[in-house]
Order: sequence, then C-alpha cells, then structure tokens
Amino acid sequence: MRVGHDQGPGGGVRVAAAPVLDNPNTDFIVRVEQLGKQVVSPEGPLTILDDINFTIAPGDSVAVIGASGSGKSTLLGLLAGLDTPSRGRVWLAGVDLNTLDEDGRALLRARRVGFVFQSFQLLSGLTALENVLLPLELAGQADARRQALDLLERVGIKARARHYPSQLSGGEQQRVAIARAFAGNPDVLFADEPTGNLDQKTGHRIIELLFALNREQGTTLILVTHDPELADYCDRILELDDGRLRGEKLRAES
Repeated sequence: MRVGHDQGPGGGVRVAAAPVLDNPNTDFIVRVEQLGKQVVSPEGPLTILDDINFTIAPGDSVAVIGASGSGKSTLLGLLAGLDTPSRGRVWLAGVDLNTLDEDGRALLRARRVGFVFQSFQLLSGLTALENVLLPLELAGQADARRQALDLLERVGIKARARHYPSQLSGGEQQRVAIARAFAGNPDVLFADEPTGNLDQKTGHRIIELLFALNREQGTTLILVTHDPELADYCDRILELDDGRLRGEKLRAES
C-alpha cells in the first residue's frame, strides 16, 4: 500500500487517500502493536485500552470478551478504523491505518470490511433486498441484484425481500444484516454483539448462519460478545480486563 502525500496549508504534510491494494503479507490480516486509547473525563485522563498486542491470521475467527466497560467495543472500533488510537498501531488487510486519513480508512472499509451490529442498523426506508443491494451497487457490481437475491436466499429470507425492516422480526432483520455484511466478499467481518437483541433460540440460529457463511467465504471474523456459547464457536478467544489483554484461549480440537 502506497499512500500519497501533498502539501497542506502552511506547507505541512497532509495524508491523502490512496487506492487500496492487496495485502502483501499473507501471515496476518490484522496486526496490533502497543495499542492504547485514552479519553479526557471530568476526573482527568481515562485509559480505556493499554498496551494491546496480537495478530490475526486470514480466515481465523476471534472472539473478544470481557466485562462491561473492559474496552471491547473501543477495540473493535480501532481495529476497523472507525476511531484512532492514542498510541500504537493497527494494520488491517496489510495497511497501516495510521498512514490513512479519514477518507482513506473509509475506502479501505468499503472494499475490505463488513459489519454486523447488535441493533441491525438496516436503512428503514429500504426493503430487505435494497439494503443488501446498496453496497453492491456502490461497488459497481454489474449483477448486483442477482447477487443480493442469492445472498437473501442463502440466509433463508428471500421470500421477505420486498419487506421493510419494520415488517421483519429481529431475527429476520439480523439475517438481512448478515447478507449485507457478506455482500462485498469482505476480507474481515466485524460483529458487535450480533445476538444481543435476540432470544436464545433465534440467536443460536444466527450464530450457525454467521459461522456457516464465514467458512464458505473464508472471511476473517472478529466479534465482540458477552455470550460464552458464541465465543466458543471461535478459533480464539481474547479476554479484556480493565483495558488490558489478560489472556487468550484457543478452541480445543474436536
């Protein structure tokens, strides 16, 4: 990845967005070094994350667990380039996020990343089909409609393609969200409490669907969860405690 530079006001260097190239390093899809995040609170500086280090190989599934306030969602935001660290570095799909401006990070996400959220975050004015179509059309896919319908069929909701989010159950909305997340064949899928708003039975079905698509497409899956059953589906479990990485667990071979 080469990032262009030009002169900003006063002669300073401004980082400009550049085309996102293929990952030149096949050993990892995510790399984190000495990552830290501080914010200012009324009581003074507050450390949310401190000295986080790990790598994730392509195709791995990784759960980030920890108590409320341990820094899980903040870490996810830093890995996805939705936020910037106070110190340290994140490489995503071979790109050092510190070398990109906001537009460059958005371009990287659009081309290489998918998201699934607890609150679904579907566009209420679009049908299920249109929600899945949108990222495909933005990417200029010529057969976007066929791909979107295929994805809705794979997640078992093609019959509801013309329904709006308000006409769908929570489980149905999450199926649409998963189809949308996989629409661009992302290298990395970030999931933030993907079963948090679902009952246990529906949540279990969503877990199975998420991991089935993950295996089929070879996508790297990184998820934040408080659900031990969901975490146990993953190859690795990273445990955060008060902003620090306290331990890692590998899935036992069956």
